[in-house]
Amino acid sequence: MYATQALTQLVPFAADELDKNKVTPGVLGFLVFAALAVGVWFLMKSMNRHMGRVDFEEAPDPAAQPAGSGGKAEAAVAGSGTPTKTPAPDKG
Repeated sequence: MYATQALTQLVPFAADELDKNKVTPGVLGFLVFAALAVGVWFLMKSMNRHMGRVDFEEAPDPAAQPAGSGGKAEAAVAGSGTPTKTPAPDKG
């Protein structure tokens, strides 16, 4: 006997006993949910392990700033001659 024939013979019996006010996911729904939860747990564990191996330190880009002009550029900005406004003392 094939599985499809067995299912087609059992479906009418299940339809008679089905209470439309009391439909639950049952054991199969729980097993699927539990399998998904275990899978997510293993994925999170693997992700944490891989993130621990990542080196976040970046090497400075040698093309971004020439080696000899590091201090001169900062001195030019600091001594640009633009006045800075200091807050007045509170007279309270």
